[in-house]
Amino acid sequence: MKSIPKLIRRFLLILLLSTVLLLALNIAVLVLISASQTPGASPWTTAKEAADALEKTANGYQLSNEMAQELRSESVWALFIDNHTLNTLWTSENLPDSVPVDYDASDIARLTRGYIADYPTFTGENDQGLMILGYPKDRFWKQMYPAWDYDFIAGLPRILLIVLAANAGLLLLIYIVTSSRLLRSVNPIAEGIQQLPDGQPAYMKETGVLSQLAHSINETSHALQRQKYELAKKETARANWIAGVSHDIRTPLSMVMGYASQLETSDDLPESQRQKAMVIRRQSEKIRALVSDLNLASKLEYDMQPVNLRQEKLVPLVRKVVVNFINMDIENRYPIVWDTSEATETCAISADRELLQRAISNLIQNSINHNETGCQISVSITAPQGKCHILVEDDGIGVSGEQLEKLNHAAHYMVCDTNATEQRHGLGLLLVKQIISAHQGEIIMGRSASGGFSVKLILPCQ
Repeated sequence: MKSIPKLIRRFLLILLLSTVLLLALNIAVLVLISASQTPGASPWTTAKEAADALEKTANGYQLSNEMAQELRSESVWALFIDNHTLNTLWTSENLPDSVPVDYDASDIARLTRGYIADYPTFTGENDQGLMILGYPKDRFWKQMYPAWDYDFIAGLPRILLIVLAANAGLLLLIYIVTSSRLLRSVNPIAEGIQQLPDGQPAYMKETGVLSQLAHSINETSHALQRQKYELAKKETARANWIAGVSHDIRTPLSMVMGYASQLETSDDLPESQRQKAMVIRRQSEKIRALVSDLNLASKLEYDMQPVNLRQEKLVPLVRKVVVNFINMDIENRYPIVWDTSEATETCAISADRELLQRAISNLIQNSINHNETGCQISVSITAPQGKCHILVEDDGIGVSGEQLEKLNHAAHYMVCDTNATEQRHGLGLLLVKQIISAHQGEIIMGRSASGGFSVKLILPCQ
């Protein structure tokens, strides 16, 4: 099951990428939030700027208009304390009543790191004194006693890496624990699905989070096995029926042919009666050939006919079939033109001699059966590009385009149970297709140059 490890790797990669992206996103959001807390300068910088902006005049101290406007916009109050006397030299107009104006050293130390009357305070100095800014109570939160161990600060990068690694390991552990049960359910289901196309029975326990899917696959497998059994039973019955009919018909058919032959040669009967007996004999021979074709086609269809492949010289094999037909054509109604070359004399193929000769015989007999008034038949062998081509064609009545399309593409009624009332073509061509297929070959049907019927057999050369 290559798909399951691939699925696990994909899920794991998605988890790792999601963790990295989530971490980067959190850091970016933290940076943005931190930056938004101080849109301009920090309150310590503002206190220093306010101290520098405070000027001494003849009437006392005065803050510049720009700084005063900035402090009012932030709702910040301010006061200025002398460095030497610790007296308050200047206060802003919005100084709350709860804020004292007299301070000692301890008060200044406390407000510098913390609050005055719950207002967070920040300080900035100049040559004359100390500027104190008080922000709204809900604006800042200050740590009054910050103290960090130096070793902790020095080892902070290492600690962060350990924390990140621990978090990643914890996430991975959570993923493995939560998904292991699902993966244990997916693996047998995937194996069962792979077994269905191969026709193998599949059964899996109907437990876990995918129990409903497992139940559906079990039902599907059961239905497929039942259909497979019924189909095999049906096909076996059909094959046995064909074999039985073929066997049972031989004896009465032999008797009909024997008596017809005796009547045909009897001197006691008039010529007209002997002609009728000849017709009976010939039609009986056709029935016998048909029964033989039916039996052989059935065996090839159900792999009951052994194919004994041996290396054979193609030209002598085909020539023997052609000579037999030439010798049987006493009236010369179906002359056969034999066309080959010296280059094809050594053409060898892996073939079952009897089956391949049967295929060539069927093609020649097919031309004879469909041209009752006679025709010329041509049989040729060529060997282009490592292939052996056997071409059998005639100059008879030929076939229409629609018939040719059905011959090349429509399934025979013996191997297709749809529209079985329409007999598309006889058993002879079906046998040829089956025999050539057993030889790993190809068959092409078409029209000859003279308008008749043409069949080309393509076989691999040895």
